[in-house]
Amino acid sequence: MAYIKQVQMTKDGFEALQKELAILVDEKRPKLVERLSFARQQGDLSENSDYINAKEELEFLDGRIDELEGVIKTAEIVNGSSHKKLSDGVTLGTKVTLKVNGDKHVFEIVGEWEADPVNKKISHESPLGRALVGRKIGDKVEVEAPAGKVKYEILAIE
Repeated sequence: MAYIKQVQMTKDGFEALQKELAILVDEKRPKLVERLSFARQQGDLSENSDYINAKEELEFLDGRIDELEGVIKTAEIVNGSSHKKLSDGVTLGTKVTLKVNGDKHVFEIVGEWEADPVNKKISHESPLGRALVGRKIGDKVEVEAPAGKVKYEILAIE
């Protein structure tokens, strides 16, 4: 039996994956199966592009459903404020205010499945996330970035 890695994530991230799975299973998959069935009735399958496309989309969708089911099954929900005392420092589920190049930025430390850098949600397994986890207010960290080393100072943790 293969080793199944437990996936840590916030409650919000877990609920978002459950919602995505429900939409795929309850809405998108039935419509795709219906489209495939209709395309199958159109005759020669070898030259039926709608049938071929629908079949490929269904295979992709089923792969995503399997992937989400596996993650949800192995998920460990972690919330920063309840998981650890804030005095323990930055952890999954905490928001951390950083000073970088004189500017303040607030990041939320989340699981890898819910990371969204554009919305300042960074994975605890990203280079910055790994550098921050376990650190406390006042700590300074240095992270290697494509443009060189970037220095961060932790101003607040919530």
